[in-house]
Amino acid sequence: MEKLPATLYRAAQVRELDRIAIRERNIKGYELMCRAGHEVFQCLRNEWPDAQSIAVFCGSGNNAGDGYIIAGLAREAGLQVTVYSLADPSNIKGDALTAYLKYREANGPVVTFQAGQTIEAEVIVDALLGTGLDRPVTGLYASAILAINQSNAHVVAVDSPSGLNADTGSVMGYAVKADCTVTFIGLKQGLFTGYAAEYCGELFYASLAVPDDIFQQVAPSAIRVVKKPLPRRDRCAHKGNYGHVLIIGGDRGYSGAARLAGEAALRVGAGLVSVATRSEHAALMNLSRPELMCHGVETAGQLAILLEKASVVVIGPGLGQSDWAKELFIAAINAQKKMVVDADGLNLLAKSPVANSDWILTPHPGEAARLLNGPTAEVQQDRFASVLRLQSQYKGIAVLKGAGTLIASGDEVAVSTTGNPGMASGGMGDVLSGVIAGLLAQGLSMKDAAQQGVYNHGRAADLATEKEGERGLLASDLMPYLRQWASQ
Repeated sequence: MEKLPATLYRAAQVRELDRIAIRERNIKGYELMCRAGHEVFQCLRNEWPDAQSIAVFCGSGNNAGDGYIIAGLAREAGLQVTVYSLADPSNIKGDALTAYLKYREANGPVVTFQAGQTIEAEVIVDALLGTGLDRPVTGLYASAILAINQSNAHVVAVDSPSGLNADTGSVMGYAVKADCTVTFIGLKQGLFTGYAAEYCGELFYASLAVPDDIFQQVAPSAIRVVKKPLPRRDRCAHKGNYGHVLIIGGDRGYSGAARLAGEAALRVGAGLVSVATRSEHAALMNLSRPELMCHGVETAGQLAILLEKASVVVIGPGLGQSDWAKELFIAAINAQKKMVVDADGLNLLAKSPVANSDWILTPHPGEAARLLNGPTAEVQQDRFASVLRLQSQYKGIAVLKGAGTLIASGDEVAVSTTGNPGMASGGMGDVLSGVIAGLLAQGLSMKDAAQQGVYNHGRAADLATEKEGERGLLASDLMPYLRQWASQ
């Protein structure tokens, strides 16, 4: 298998790449289908080398054609093969029909799938539905997906798990839960966000030997974030070279949020970090982290002095929505500083929407729904559309957190696939806001600070769970791994 590219596409764009390869470069469609079948079969053998029986589920489109080729290769290799068909042969057309007829000419058996059928196989190949799915899965196809998911077999999906929207990562009623997915020609953007991680399993990529220059003819819809090393520090550097982050938050009962954001900014290399918080918290907050400069602030006038010194502001961690919070929020957004807005800063923004080109917004889906004045389910249904709406309405950079966090910066959408379910605990978002602010303070562009901040926040969580597992991960557990990344 090939290394995953950085570029992502919508399903229609991949079909255009396919069209260019066939019509303009004279690569026969059936040849591409054979290459796809070969790649999936090789993946199957690599992943489960001892498997002796496979079941291939086929619909009627090109995805099914791939399935018939896989079934034929498996029979040639001496495996026990059962093909379960959900389509009348008269509905199979084009290259898929060619693959079907060749399989049948070689005496390959085909069984008509019946609802409630028990599947006896060590590996299932999902070649039911392609990437063009645009409506919920129902009827016999839904029954087949349930049968696949209820089996004890390993599952490999062809191009995309059946029932998963290849553009959005949403489930179209029912979707196959695969152990791995082999996707072809162009990476589909929906395989990297939303529910994709739950359904795709491990992703493998095959270009099918499509010439590289063809990809120059179709602009990608998104990119995957990859690590960029931070610039080397001058040997004569001092703290003033790396910015001054001001964290505003920590209302009564929520001082830990501001504390976490502050330490995270320091751990990725900010020169100085101040915290503006409730007076009763200021004397206590830095007892375990004396490098934080903590200030009791009760009015916008007191905050003005700290805002003057800051190069980057974080507003929101533990801020609350009291009159105190509202007063500090208004003062902060009027200060004309580069900002990261998180948590209750976002909730206050949703109540009085304004746009600002110099901020980075970091909502989770619920906060995004409030900012967009709609239901959370709508945000999750099409995360790409949602993050673009956020950026269009509020300007700056919009970060839509979740599995496959999206970062929209006006000129591109990026997706980060680092991180794990252990991050579903309090304080993780506060750490992220501090990380992004710390990178901004060191001179990274807003886009790079957002993309690299999200990527490395998730990467730190992945490293923190390698030995002790995901359950019980604390936000503060990320701190040493944030520093490890920043030093590399």
